[in-house]
Amino acid sequence: MYTYSGFDKAFLAQRNTQFRSQVERRISGALTEDEFKPLRLMNGLYLQLHAYMLRVAIPYGTLNSAKMNKLADIADKWDKGYGHFTTRQNIQFNWPKLGDVPDMLDALAEVGMHAIQTSGNTIRNVTADHFAGAAADEIADPRPVAELLRQWSTDHPEFQFMPRKFKIAITGSPNDRAVTRAHDIGLRMLELDGTRGFEVIVGGGLGRTPMIGKVIHDFLPEADLLPYLEAIVSVWNQIGRRDNKYKARIKITVHEHGIDEIRSFVNARFEQTRATFSGVDQNMLREIETQFAPPSFKTASDAPFNEAYHNDPMFRSWADTNLTAHQAPRYKIVSISLKKHGDTPGDASAAQMRVLAELARDYGHDELRISHEQNVILPHVHMSDLPALHARLRSANLATANIGLISDIIACPGMDYCALATARSIPIAQQIANRFDDLKREQDIGQLKIKISGCINACGHHHVGHIGILGLDRAGAESYQITLGGDHTETAAVGERAGPGFSADEIIPAIERIIEAYLELRSARDETFLETYQRTGLAPFKAALYPQAKAVAAE
Repeated sequence: MYTYSGFDKAFLAQRNTQFRSQVERRISGALTEDEFKPLRLMNGLYLQLHAYMLRVAIPYGTLNSAKMNKLADIADKWDKGYGHFTTRQNIQFNWPKLGDVPDMLDALAEVGMHAIQTSGNTIRNVTADHFAGAAADEIADPRPVAELLRQWSTDHPEFQFMPRKFKIAITGSPNDRAVTRAHDIGLRMLELDGTRGFEVIVGGGLGRTPMIGKVIHDFLPEADLLPYLEAIVSVWNQIGRRDNKYKARIKITVHEHGIDEIRSFVNARFEQTRATFSGVDQNMLREIETQFAPPSFKTASDAPFNEAYHNDPMFRSWADTNLTAHQAPRYKIVSISLKKHGDTPGDASAAQMRVLAELARDYGHDELRISHEQNVILPHVHMSDLPALHARLRSANLATANIGLISDIIACPGMDYCALATARSIPIAQQIANRFDDLKREQDIGQLKIKISGCINACGHHHVGHIGILGLDRAGAESYQITLGGDHTETAAVGERAGPGFSADEIIPAIERIIEAYLELRSARDETFLETYQRTGLAPFKAALYPQAKAVAAE
């Protein structure tokens, strides 16, 4: 993984010193909250419902044991002993005191971490496939490109005060695990006649106006990537709407102008930007790539795995759900669920973070990843080590065998923490997970993505959930809207609204009715929920969801 240079370290030190002074001025009263707000947002500090929240960047979701241990130390020393991993592959600390934040940032800098551009109207943390550099289906590792984008976008003078925030995601696999089509810019790495390039997607996004991105370039040569992206962002920065923050995202600009006109604007701007790039960016990319060389994979027998798989039902269940094919012989990608039934999705205690760091060091070539699905990944584990790894995960309450199942729920913090939220998300996720655990139906139900947002901003990605749940305020009461048929993959789609919302007491039985309908409708046991929905459409699910309407119609 990338190691920060002397320049990087000096830059962070300077930023942190600057922010320490700003915090001192705020505490003394020399700065008002209105004056302080843009300064704190530049350093990832939010004022939430009950306290400040510090959002720490984990660029493209990659970190090592030293970084994970530092996050654990920060959680223990300056927070309440835990952190929350987000759908942006970041971590949030929900309870810091303002006066402690500069010390937290200095501690992060010790291991090359920071909170820069995790908020504000800038280019946010670049996200990537959480299986990058390991997946068997991968064309190329996208992380060197993501690192290049991080360096290019950080403190870019033209892109610090844009109409709104801007998000970029990249995948190196034809199977999209980075939700590229729901980002302002999505990049899919391609190879054509031995030449590497990118499909460039623009204008995706969720929130109050969900849109699937459109292809603006079907094969952009690698050497043109930075000048082309700079052209896209420059065009939007110039013509994007600033009169209404709800219409200030590039998806609205693409929608209002049309993709053909936007492509024309971008191509014209690209002719200018390309002339300013001398090839230094490509030299930098080649240098960055050397820091992402695969580890030295070991050779060993897979006999311990086979023995455990055949003799230990708990290990077998975990292996069937939480392991993914790897590029290297006898290696697996391990997904560690942060979705134990009844727990808060995405939360990890400081003690659990330290266990994860130890496991990465002992079994995983000192690499960890954070997924946009709020789980932790060990990308390189030899099969011979998996039984011992599983045993240690069990001891740390981290061995839940539910990756991709109904309890592997994405949920935003909701009204328990967020000042923008209009309803709770966490309790709903907990209740769903517990209910289907009690019913012992998870394995029978199979692959199913439930995503929950506590407001229209859609931080829980509910629009692209197979079952999406949106919490709203209706006359002072929580109301939960359901969407069905969303898809976050390479075949991305926004879910269809099923109908009127449900109260907090009604939403769990409503989900049960949807699941019962699916089990009756599926053509075979291996037909997934999404496949069934795509075959049947909304109608039979809506009939099951609103039986009272069906009864009234029959009268």
